[in-house]
Amino acid sequence: MIHIGEVLVSKGEGGVYGERMLDGYRVWDPYRSKLAALYLVGTCPELKPDMKVLYLGAANGTTVSHVADYVEVVYAVEFASRPMQDLLEVARRRKNIMPILADASSPEHYAPLVETVDLLYQDVAQPDQAAIVIRNSIFLKTGGHLILMLKTRSVDIRKKPELVFQDTLDILMSSGITICESTWLAPYHQDHAAIVCTIKHPV
Repeated sequence: MIHIGEVLVSKGEGGVYGERMLDGYRVWDPYRSKLAALYLVGTCPELKPDMKVLYLGAANGTTVSHVADYVEVVYAVEFASRPMQDLLEVARRRKNIMPILADASSPEHYAPLVETVDLLYQDVAQPDQAAIVIRNSIFLKTGGHLILMLKTRSVDIRKKPELVFQDTLDILMSSGITICESTWLAPYHQDHAAIVCTIKHPV
């Protein structure tokens, strides 16, 4: 990862979401990107030029654009049509982003479009976040990493975030997934946690 001082940056065409530029690099804002926050508060796999990434919950492409600055290709899955319009514009300027309009809970719909990936990243605001990432683990190569950005309030607003966090860890581990890192993303994102895993197939 590239840092200028203590600031996380990426190289590539700027202007995706009004981000600052620093010495010709794009500042990767941790308040706008949970992945950037994880790189600052926890431990996360390095993004490398030969990596292939499956990104679930791509939204309008803010974080996707930074990931694409580092890796070979990003398969960016988004279900909502309005943010997909923004994602398509981001993909137009970065030839290594493959936008896919699909529901991440049904990976069979986009399986013909996605190859085996080194990193599976999930940032989907749905109650069954753990189940979605488990279903999509079929795309992850052995020894690859899985990052689940847990939005605890989206899973169960009635439960304390700490309980939702622990329940999610239990679901993942019971499915044979190995937890490498689990951390809250405060002060950048409240009631959000990151879970970094590895996987041995089959799940």
